[in-house]
Amino acid sequence: MLTEKAGENAGLIWNALEGKEGLTFKEIKKTTKQKKEDFILGLGWLLREGKIAAVEVEDDVVYSLK
Repeated sequence: MLTEKAGENAGLIWNALEGKEGLTFKEIKKTTKQKKEDFILGLGWLLREGKIAAVEVEDDVVYSLK
């Protein structure tokens, strides 16, 4: 059940990033309207699978699709 939820959360994040050059944690979370815990679960899934890149920009991290 948790694996399925992680996949669904990852899909929401993927859709938010699709067509964008990159978004911050706050921008993605606002777009997906996920709870913080759900958001982190999906983000971790995508990072572990190597589907997204995370780049530090100034005092923030910008996520983008690979």
